Amino acid sequence: MSEKMLKFVKIGQQNPPKREVKTRKDDFNEIYKDFISEKAKEQSSRCSQCGVPFCQVHCPLSNNIPDWLKLTAEGRLKEAYELSQSTNNMPEVCGRICPQDRLCEGNCVIEQSGHGTVTIGSVEKYITDSAWENGWVKPLKVLNEKNLSVGVIGAGPAGLAAAEQLRKSGYKITIYDRYDRSGGLLIYGIPNFKLEKFVVNRRIDLLKQSGINFKNNFEVGKDATLEELREKHDAILIATGVYKAREIELPGSDLENIFPAMEFLTASNRKGLGDEVKLFENGTLNAEGKDVVVIGGGDTAMDCVRTSVRQNANSVKCLYRRDKENMPGSAREVSNAEEEGVEFVWLSSPKEFIGKNKVEGLIVNKIKLGEPDETGRRKPEVQKNNQFQVKADIVIKALGFDPEDLPNLFGAKDLKVTKWGTLKTDFDTMETNLPGVFAAGDIIRGASLVVWAIKDGRDAAISIKKYLEKRETMKEKVA
Repeated sequence: MSEKMLKFVKIGQQNPPKREVKTRKDDFNEIYKDFISEKAKEQSSRCSQCGVPFCQVHCPLSNNIPDWLKLTAEGRLKEAYELSQSTNNMPEVCGRICPQDRLCEGNCVIEQSGHGTVTIGSVEKYITDSAWENGWVKPLKVLNEKNLSVGVIGAGPAGLAAAEQLRKSGYKITIYDRYDRSGGLLIYGIPNFKLEKFVVNRRIDLLKQSGINFKNNFEVGKDATLEELREKHDAILIATGVYKAREIELPGSDLENIFPAMEFLTASNRKGLGDEVKLFENGTLNAEGKDVVVIGGGDTAMDCVRTSVRQNANSVKCLYRRDKENMPGSAREVSNAEEEGVEFVWLSSPKEFIGKNKVEGLIVNKIKLGEPDETGRRKPEVQKNNQFQVKADIVIKALGFDPEDLPNLFGAKDLKVTKWGTLKTDFDTMETNLPGVFAAGDIIRGASLVVWAIKDGRDAAISIKKYLEKRETMKEKVA
């Protein structure tokens, strides 16, 4: 092992090269170039193969990172892919969009010792992209078809992961989604410069080839109630995600040209997919030539500011109530945004939107950080009589997402929710209060990461399988 691995002392950390700022700002293509084979092997060889792999511990999917790094370093790429995909239904997606700096890479032992982390995400992307190019990624071959069906509501990462796992066990799967394309936030929320859409579409095509049925433009509650779907299927998984934008109630909130983040991002992504988007074409949801202000500090806010740059905004500012060290979003994304010309206005919070009919600017409070709250983060406190004004032609609110009222939308008044509006499930089984109805992803945990949605989808699939097997066993006993 010492010959192939433990080279972190001799070889430094290296990410795949980024495209030049002046060129990447002009398009929506991914900003990182691919690793070449030798560089992927080289970076993989830096892994210390430590006894307690903290990279794996801090991965929600418990990906066996040290082993597939070792296989990559040894040139055993197909084996590395097989190991990687055994715990992750979308490694090519996670390699691109996971905040590795907060998860695996941020907890890498050699990172903590000052040698610079192994660039795990880039190697993961390289492994899986190579697998697609070499034809190693193939549709599922189901050996034991079962005469039982599962309906999955939501074609985002949680629903797709659960569907694949259940299909492996032979169940008939139908995925229902209200949008015209499958993929959820992967398609309409995340911009191309982080995740090009062919990456998602080829995965969905693979699931279709594996026998999974997709029903798009299908709204539960309109096209069929939840109860009607329960009668049609032997089990149901609700994996709708959370899409309701959190609001900020301030004077002037009713002015025009103040938009929730998803409305802005969806218009941009649809345009990139070739759709006719009237509000983009007429300039309403197009940042070109405008002074843009984005409120928020998470990954969605970073998607909005970087999208605005690519739409040739006149200026792009990001208002965040804490400082840079306390940003909730990926530090890597903040750095990319700064490189691309985004101005971050730290320790600031909007007080009022100003304008006649359309927003023309904001009055902003200066903030100072006080004592830590119950989460350990220092509380933002408004500095009295300390305000300033910011010009804005368009304001984008990236303040997070809340669940929609699913019991009402689905025509299922008995479906229980928590005080936060997320679906209430059994902690161990992920089953709701309705027998045979399970839930996974953001709709039970609140807005979170794609990797956690995949984890939830896989866990829900295990519980659904146990539920169906137990039900069949009971039927056999009665017979």
